[in-house]
Amino acid sequence: MNENVKIVFVLQGLNDSVTNRQIYFAFTLMSYLVTILVNLTLILTVCLDKALHQPMYIFMCNLCFTGLCGASSFYPKLLLDLLADAHLITYTGCLTQMFFTYIYILCQMTSLTVMAYDRYLAICQPLRYWALMTGKKVALLLLLTWCLSLLETAVGILLISRLSFCSHRIARIFCTIWEVVKLSCSDTTTNNLYSIMIIILHSLQIIIILVSYVHLIQSAARSRTDRRKFVQTCSPHLASLVVFSISVLFDSFFSRYGGSSMAALQNALSAEFLVVPPIVNPIIYGINLHQIRTRIRLWFTTVNPQRMFSK
Repeated sequence: MNENVKIVFVLQGLNDSVTNRQIYFAFTLMSYLVTILVNLTLILTVCLDKALHQPMYIFMCNLCFTGLCGASSFYPKLLLDLLADAHLITYTGCLTQMFFTYIYILCQMTSLTVMAYDRYLAICQPLRYWALMTGKKVALLLLLTWCLSLLETAVGILLISRLSFCSHRIARIFCTIWEVVKLSCSDTTTNNLYSIMIIILHSLQIIIILVSYVHLIQSAARSRTDRRKFVQTCSPHLASLVVFSISVLFDSFFSRYGGSSMAALQNALSAEFLVVPPIVNPIIYGINLHQIRTRIRLWFTTVNPQRMFSK
């Protein structure tokens, strides 16, 4: 570990972007600012309106907050690299980036599972919903979401910190566990087994989500009111799950099976899970949920420049 602290990794994913770095920088900065804007708008809307202090909206805010964490683990370093001639990251910086990136991934997956459970109770057991989904239950679910994600990530980073490395060249635009483990000269059996365990654990979460949706669809088919509630509140969750799952699969696919051809496209697609879900999730919920859409519209129409200056 002490010897590894001196290591500096070279990020080779931006080698093809030198000629157009100003254009890439402008688009990257715009994407990051839009991500911050849409997520903070939704979070503040829920926090400032007591009528929205309900489990579904609280879990939605948590999803947006984890999206901000994931985006912030990626964009600032990328922006600096787009302005620099050498794309370097220290060993400590690489571990830190991976730590926050994988907290985001694992927390998003667990958050989506919790949200599926919440929708199951709301639609399949509406009479018992408020008895089952109390304030303490919501706080406990949020605490478990973050504690589980922190523990899983911390163990993964600890297992990486014990490795020694034969190469310092990472063929991506940011640090990922798989790319760093591939550079190791040490025995990585424990790392691989732990990764398989994490995959199995979160695959079980996907199964839980699918089972809950089977019950949700069956329940929604019974009445028009349940169908309306399902379309309004479950479709954003389902869209978020699909977007996030596809984005993570892109990263896994290109990290393990991507070749040397079309490297720029592969790097862009492998970073999709850090770009697309954080910017799409708040937009999906803002458009589909009538309460959120109404509050945001009222917020922007009430707080206008003329009233501010008149005061």
